[in-house]
Amino acid sequence: MKTIKLFLFIIQSIFLGLIVAAAYVLWQADFDPAKIAEFMSAGQDKVQTAPQRILTSGPVSYADAVKSSSASVVTIYTSKKIKPKIHPLLEDPVIGKLFGEQIKKLKREKTETNLGSGVIMTSSGYILTNQHVIDGADEILISLADGRSSEASLIGQDRESDIAVLHIPLDDLTSIQIANDKDKLQVGDIALAIGNPLNVGQTVTMGIVSATGRNRVGLNTFENFIQTDAAINPGNSGGALINANGDLIGINTAIFSQSGGSQGIGFAIPATLAVDIMQEIIETGKVTRGWLGVEGTEITAKAAMASGNPNIRGVLIVGVFIDSPADIAGVQTGDIITAINNQEVFRVRNVLENIAGHKPGDRIMISLLRNGKPVELELVATERPQ
Repeated sequence: MKTIKLFLFIIQSIFLGLIVAAAYVLWQADFDPAKIAEFMSAGQDKVQTAPQRILTSGPVSYADAVKSSSASVVTIYTSKKIKPKIHPLLEDPVIGKLFGEQIKKLKREKTETNLGSGVIMTSSGYILTNQHVIDGADEILISLADGRSSEASLIGQDRESDIAVLHIPLDDLTSIQIANDKDKLQVGDIALAIGNPLNVGQTVTMGIVSATGRNRVGLNTFENFIQTDAAINPGNSGGALINANGDLIGINTAIFSQSGGSQGIGFAIPATLAVDIMQEIIETGKVTRGWLGVEGTEITAKAAMASGNPNIRGVLIVGVFIDSPADIAGVQTGDIITAINNQEVFRVRNVLENIAGHKPGDRIMISLLRNGKPVELELVATERPQ
């Protein structure tokens, strides 16, 4: 019994001693939090806290970038009249007598409206947008960020790149600044999308450049998209994609979505490409591209093995249009295009984009393999059919 009492006395003494020691440390430290923390953590594993860092680059706000470019982004409202298709049976005179009023209602023209965005490119009133925003429109109305509005005239459009150029007769317009070619766009760069999604009003969303040079998306004939995760929704089409400095880097075009809303995969046409197309449309009213007149397919690994040359690379010609430049030059079905003007080609898209980059009348050298033997042909490009 005495032993237990002695043990309890020792424990109480140690506990009391710890309390007195703690009180003494607190009194000596004048309640210094650092010393208190040091005392409390003595004998325990310490969590390493990162030292305070001062950011030396990168803005904490993009307000200046948005302010410098938002005045150049407009909302586009379009409308077009649609005549409903009537089943031939409803044109029967007998049915017409029985259901005359109902048939008249079915025949009435309906007005379909569409919403999109655009970018003022020049102070004289030229606006860039997507072709699908104004496709078939009978009336195009532009609403500016400063509250003004105006009807717009269609200068020209290019379905294959989804670019359209409009013009409004207003003064004191603020044109957007295009990103410098020297400031090469990189994956990871900040990207801000400006437009009027779902007609809620001008909206800015932020993301990064997820990829550049995206093609084979299935949206346009000619694709070279900037991919971004900045939220893009219906109504953003034709709006501006800007960098952290407020400079235009792209024209927002489409989203990849299974629900119809933004899922972090948006596509924009590079500003440099859009401007080149715009200038050609302003000068000539259309975009003119070169044409070869062939149908091709890519050579698969299986086909390469079957040819006896597993290292063969190029585009297999499966069809040649009659009286086309390729036909006139002597290109044959079964030929394999390996290079155009000494530039190697591996995919059908390589051939398409290379030839489209030439103008009608340009002379083009085609390197072929025919029955395993190299053949060189010269052809004169003609205008690509619309």
